[in-house]
Amino acid sequence: MTFARANLIESLVTLPRMPAWVTSGRVETPEDVAFLSGAALAHLHQVLARVEVPRALLRERFALRAAEACAAFSGRSERARDLRDAVHLLRPGDLPGPAGGGYLAWRRAVERPVSVRALSRAIPTLEQEQIAMWLDAGQGAPVSRAAMALEMVLTDAPRGELSALILADAALAQALGWDYLVPLLAQGLNRADLVKRGEDLRLACHRAVASSAAEAVQLSADLARRTAHLKAVAPKLRAKAAKEAVEIFLTRDAVTPSALPLPDRAARRLCDRLIDLGGVRELSGRETFRLYGV
Repeated sequence: MTFARANLIESLVTLPRMPAWVTSGRVETPEDVAFLSGAALAHLHQVLARVEVPRALLRERFALRAAEACAAFSGRSERARDLRDAVHLLRPGDLPGPAGGGYLAWRRAVERPVSVRALSRAIPTLEQEQIAMWLDAGQGAPVSRAAMALEMVLTDAPRGELSALILADAALAQALGWDYLVPLLAQGLNRADLVKRGEDLRLACHRAVASSAAEAVQLSADLARRTAHLKAVAPKLRAKAAKEAVEIFLTRDAVTPSALPLPDRAARRLCDRLIDLGGVRELSGRETFRLYGV
């Protein structure tokens, strides 16, 4: 079954693409790498300003990717599906485990405007004075400030990759004038990069930012189309509180039926209806304890 009006609205969602020369990957000098990372960030800044982009949802998706990367840095094998289960299927009183705890930290880091208080909520093991010191330590261009924050945290806490990467992305967001943290560094760096220092680490951060910013632009376009389709088919929903339920899907990476403002059976029917309409997808691949998302 097709929905012409929804498809028409989807087709009207067009965001500027990242120029090919930014993502060519053919540069070698530090100056060129720094220039390209700046160009990528400038383009992403323009894309994030577009009203079509579901920024909260984008941040949640990137928080999941950052959590995957941090799990890998720790030698763990959890992937996106495992991390979603560890967080969204938690029962009261249960603990999410190390990888799930990292995912929770990233989700908390992106859900509120960047501040020392918000970051201390995401990383409760750190004192606010420590966070403030590391956050304000960097000088110069945005990526340089992020790299300096990353280096300082890793020097003081060599196994604190999660805290270091959250604070580095927070420093980057502040330097760019962004209200919210967008996880860019974790998924662009590798384990070998995290032992680098000085100019080598700064160069690795430039490469990571250029790569992740290009991915963020591509994901923004995809999510803009998907959310436009969801909004277009939403009037077909007859359940009470359907509007509120759709708003939840527009801001969260994954949703359980129990998280919707509806009785359990009605929530499941709503999710099934949205799948039929192409508004959401089932993310878990299971018949029970299912997760749904745009």
